[in-house]
Amino acid sequence: MVKLNKIYTRTGDAGTTGLVDGSRVSKADPRMAAIGDVDEANSAIGVAIGAIGQSSAVARLPVDLGAALSRIQNDLFDLGADLATPPAIEGALRIAPGQVTWLEDTLDALNADLAPLTSFILPAGDPAAAAVHLARAIVRRAERAAVAAADGANFNPHALAYLNRLSDLLFVAARAVNHLRIGDVLWVPGASR
Repeated sequence: MVKLNKIYTRTGDAGTTGLVDGSRVSKADPRMAAIGDVDEANSAIGVAIGAIGQSSAVARLPVDLGAALSRIQNDLFDLGADLATPPAIEGALRIAPGQVTWLEDTLDALNADLAPLTSFILPAGDPAAAAVHLARAIVRRAERAAVAAADGANFNPHALAYLNRLSDLLFVAARAVNHLRIGDVLWVPGASR
């Protein structure tokens, strides 16, 4: 259990931060960029949960989307711990295959009643769907940052798979929310010419 009595430590004033093993790295290190993007994605998911709470339509979804996103927020803290732990640390908290499988199962449940895509869709529509789309875009950035940080390093492959699957789930979740209200907001190529 984490216990924080004092929020500021002054240990990062010189531009470094600590990893789980106590080693220090630059705050500009690619690993730290990935952790920061995961944190931003988690915050965006929190905003999406708030927007979902304002939408009565989501109660008709095949899964409790608010509860699913809350679980994902907790998993993203696991993911941050995974990324902040050098690979040589035995018994460290790591993203496990079951967490990725749960995302797939949830994604499949949300996708079951959706029509196949025939066009690209715009990240718009119901405010809750738009918030989920924003979270998805940030997760995609976190995934790119994690892939860049993993280049040449020994990262947990399940952590990278988790981010990839999460962005897929958020895409489908946004579609599912819009399906209940207005349907997909379709891209119309060249519409403004």
